[in-house]
Amino acid sequence: MRIKRDFYIQPADVLAPLLLGKILCRCINGEVLRRRITETEAYVGAYDTACHAFRGKTPRNSVMYEHGGVAYVYLCYGIHHLLNVVSAQKDVPEAVLIRGVEGYPGPGKLTRALSIDRSLNGADFVTSGELWIEDDGGEPPLYAKTPRIGIDYASDEDRTRLWRFVINNSR
Repeated sequence: MRIKRDFYIQPADVLAPLLLGKILCRCINGEVLRRRITETEAYVGAYDTACHAFRGKTPRNSVMYEHGGVAYVYLCYGIHHLLNVVSAQKDVPEAVLIRGVEGYPGPGKLTRALSIDRSLNGADFVTSGELWIEDDGGEPPLYAKTPRIGIDYASDEDRTRLWRFVINNSR
């Protein structure tokens, strides 16, 4: 079942672990690829020095200021497209990075495998026919919380926040 808008309208650090175990869906030429989300990271608005919105609204991050449930896709290091799920209310710039799905650990690998690029920036997970998230009703997975990865530029406090969530497969 496709996830509805209300699910996304919550803080990124609350939404991030709730996305674990959900199904990321990508329709390409009529074929729907489905992959279970295994790893996420939260980026929580203007006070989080690791968040793209920390220094304010720009053309690159403007999608983060939309209502929760839209895709924020950007190019990292000029190489990898990264997929984020915007969370919270409109004008509250928060998002959850989808860091991994089953079979594709790593945000660049998953976007390559699912043909996700900046053309999907702003896609609405609630209404899009190309990109959405489903809940198959499965039991919420056990997960570990760790510091986020690749944010050496952030403050010490933000580098040590336990805002990376990874499914623990030792159930």
